[in-house]
Amino acid sequence: MSEKKLRSRGWFGKEGKDGFIYRSWMKNQGYPADEFDGRPVIGICNTYSGFTPCNGHFRELAEVVKRGVWEAGGFPLDFPVMSLGETLIKPTAMLYRNLASMDVEESIRANPMDGVVLLCGCDKTTPSLVMGAASVNIPTIAVSGGPMLTGRFQGRSIATSDIWRFSEAFRKGEMTQAELTEAEACMSRSNGHCAVMGTASTMATMVESLGLTLPENAAIPAADSRRKVLAHLSGRRIVEMVKEDLRMSKVLVREAFENAIKVNAAIGGSTNLVIHLLAIAGRMGVKLDIEDFDRLSADIPLLANLQPSGKYFMEDFFYAGGVPVIQKELIGKLNSEAITVNGKTVGENCKNAVCYDADVIGTLEKPVKNLTGLAVLKGNLCQNGAVIKPSASLKPELMKHRGRAVVFEDIDHYKKKIEDPDLEVDENSILVLKMVGPKGYPGMPEVGNMGLPKKVLDKGINDMIRISDGRMSGTGFGTVVLHVSPEAAEGGVLALVKDGDYIELDVAARRLHLEVSDEELAARRAEWKAPDLGYDRGYVNLYIKEVNQAHLGADLNFLRGGSGDVVTRDSH
Repeated sequence: MSEKKLRSRGWFGKEGKDGFIYRSWMKNQGYPADEFDGRPVIGICNTYSGFTPCNGHFRELAEVVKRGVWEAGGFPLDFPVMSLGETLIKPTAMLYRNLASMDVEESIRANPMDGVVLLCGCDKTTPSLVMGAASVNIPTIAVSGGPMLTGRFQGRSIATSDIWRFSEAFRKGEMTQAELTEAEACMSRSNGHCAVMGTASTMATMVESLGLTLPENAAIPAADSRRKVLAHLSGRRIVEMVKEDLRMSKVLVREAFENAIKVNAAIGGSTNLVIHLLAIAGRMGVKLDIEDFDRLSADIPLLANLQPSGKYFMEDFFYAGGVPVIQKELIGKLNSEAITVNGKTVGENCKNAVCYDADVIGTLEKPVKNLTGLAVLKGNLCQNGAVIKPSASLKPELMKHRGRAVVFEDIDHYKKKIEDPDLEVDENSILVLKMVGPKGYPGMPEVGNMGLPKKVLDKGINDMIRISDGRMSGTGFGTVVLHVSPEAAEGGVLALVKDGDYIELDVAARRLHLEVSDEELAARRAEWKAPDLGYDRGYVNLYIKEVNQAHLGADLNFLRGGSGDVVTRDSH
């Protein structure tokens, strides 16, 4: 990119009063005059926060990126954006994903940067940063923070997925509070995000399979020095990308999205990928529908033997070869000529990949499971779609099942009734949770994998069909139907389900059907009243008014489509 095309010259290249103002105040940080003479300015978008433990090492990681930028002749300047820590933020980090994306978009557009490095790790930090950057469309590279080292507790490996197992064991009296407290430290023993193929790892894999990162980004543990090497090389590469004018729109084409969907199916990635990838595509103006996820995943079995769908952890995945091995195995199914941020194609990046552990990464001929990692359901209960992760089911026989609905009107009703010994429920029932969708909660929390009733757990049952308009943590598992659209708060059929109704789930037929006549549903709808969601001020009020349904990515209506890198208004 020639000097005249550098966005930053619109600030630092000016003469007179304007140039004086832009440069002088920056010089109070000790930068010499020649830093402003035409070096590409690289923004480092940092989601560090003490409230986001997964990203707690990002100050150090940003300094490593800076080394690479300086080395390549760029001028690095880091900047903070809203950080979404999945473990602490209430009511749910998803409520604020779109707000964080606005922060990213406006920060990039308003400041003198020619390229940007996205430091992302915890679940929502990755899609929010990519969504915001996509809307501006300047040269962009992502660097994930990496997974934690695998935990060790009482002589065995543990990670985030074990939280659900520990919880059920505690409820059954098989685990003490003292043991839970000990396990807390054993599980979270290093920097990094969840050590399983949860949402954070899925998002790291997503940006790698989209072509937005250097190869191997997804799996290198946060504590491994090679994570810093990747950050350093990414700092070098973003300067080259600016000179080549390699913008996001040249990488995030339809073929890249198709690749990400196929890789996600093979790794057993989080169902959250659906909602985030749809939102990113909406920002890029790429046509992507929920049906695409089913069609593109259908013939791809589970290749990664990783929790929660399998046995191993992200650390093992890295040692086995990581995402490039998956891509090489799928190469005949992928768009291998899709360009990536290192200037090479997907095929070029993975051609020399080697699998070092066949028990961790399978093949198409010998997959870990024949079940696909994702299926999209349709039916009168989810007219716009719902998603399920067959590979995470603990009871494959539930893939085709008919059962009686046990209905919870909202999350508070669920918490009140689930431990009730008089609750009319057995292992053949289907648990239905309403009002946890984008508007209903608000924010669509990860409560879809409801804990089972104690009276069922006491029978030794570990899985039941659960249906909701909410989401599920990528670390969760079970036969769980999610993202039901339209949601209950919008008056979808989900809102009309009553205790005792029969529901049929047939994953092979991609069917989710409520066995209630159209006449009866019409009568129930006539009696239904839209809930008062409250929240009459601020961002949450704006969110409820503008958020799309899950099958559209739950983005805000006015954010779909890009807006470019031209500053909103030049000043001074």
